[in-house]
Order: sequence, then C-alpha cells, then structure tokens
Amino acid sequence: MKVRIAYIEEPPFYWTGPDRTATGADIELANVVLRAIGVSSIEHHLTSFEELLPGVQEGRWDMNVPIFVTPERARKVTFSEPVWAIGDGFLVPRGNPKALTGYQAIASHRDARLGAVVSTVQIDSAKSSGVAEDRIVTFKDQPAAVVALLAGKIDAYVSTTVGSRVLAATHKNLEMVANENSAGGRLPVGAFSFNKNNLELVQAVNRQLRAYLGTTDHRARMARYGIEATEIDGVVASER
Repeated sequence: MKVRIAYIEEPPFYWTGPDRTATGADIELANVVLRAIGVSSIEHHLTSFEELLPGVQEGRWDMNVPIFVTPERARKVTFSEPVWAIGDGFLVPRGNPKALTGYQAIASHRDARLGAVVSTVQIDSAKSSGVAEDRIVTFKDQPAAVVALLAGKIDAYVSTTVGSRVLAATHKNLEMVANENSAGGRLPVGAFSFNKNNLELVQAVNRQLRAYLGTTDHRARMARYGIEATEIDGVVASER
C-alpha cells in the first residue's frame, strides 16, 4: 500500500533536508505510524500551507502533516487523533526592542508589524486580539517570514512556541517570546488531516496513534526535534 503525504517548510515539524528528502518531527511520526499499519511506500509532496486542505480534498495526496485543528477546517477534512498541544510563540529581534510579549502587546504598539504565514490560525488570533489588519504581513512560508524579520521589514513573526524556539536557536540575532496568554488555559492541538471519504486510512492511523503516542519511543523521537514532554502530555493519557 502506498500513502502520499503533503508537507510544508516549517522546522522542526517538517522540512526538506539537505538530501532533498522530507524530514522533521511530524514526518518521522507519520513514517512510524504508517509503517506500523502496513504501508510499504510513503510518498512526500512539498506544497504551500494554503494548498494543504484543498490538495487532500481533491485527492492530490492522501493525508497532510499535522496542523492546528479548528471547526472551520474540520468541515473540510477529517482530522486524526491530536498529536501535540502547542501555544503560539513569536520570533523577535534579540533584546525584543519593542517589548512585544504577545498579541495584545503588538495591538497596543501602533507601529508594530506582525508577520504570519498565509491562512494560518495565528492571523485570526491576532485580529481577535486587536491587531489591525494593515499591520499583519503575510508570507507564503516560514523561511520567507524569517528573512523579512531579519531584514527589519516586520517586528515579529508568529507561529508556534516550538517552531519559534528552534528558529531562535539557529539565528543568533533573534529570540523567542511565548504569547503572554499561552501559559493559561487549554492549548490548541494539531492533527493529521485526510479526505473525508478516506475513512479506512483515518481509522487505521488513529488506532496506531492511540497505541503509540506518549510511549518512550515516541517521546524520544520528538525530543530530538525539540518537542518537549509538556507539548505531548496535552494529548495523551496522564498515566502513560
């Protein structure tokens, strides 16, 4: 059995490695789960964020790497069991000169420009927190947003705490700031997504995810990419 999975460029979850093959925490998770359910061939398709859902809906591939689950997205695709629970984080210039500690701080700073990847949930979060639409700059992918931040074209780039943490570790001129509200309340979850008619694959993946998530092997694999225990604990039984 062959499964085609789409991914985008967003380390540490998924990206194209130096050897031009797909790699990352969620790519490895998908590989482990799919091999366990008997998939013999895994085909990776690089795409853009805004094409993930249309692509799987139209049958261009069979599943997508994990993205945040929202009611609007769930009307278009079927999500798997959640695989991580992660809050939003911001990349800012080292020293955080504008003291941008979250969406509300950005909304209050009238000349702060916020970067985000097009179609991501962070855009809605920014708007609902009062960030003016004309101060939100969208990019096709994470690498383009980071280039703009380093060039001073935006003052902060929002994605996940994990992604921002890893990027800050690789760019000495940047640092990560967790959204000021991420510490409280339930964190949003991410999951694989599928065409609504592909129930057999969804069910097989879910059975394996329920057996595998939170195991020692799973935690060790994710830790290599900088995904911490707390970001897994939110989606697995506490006794594991």
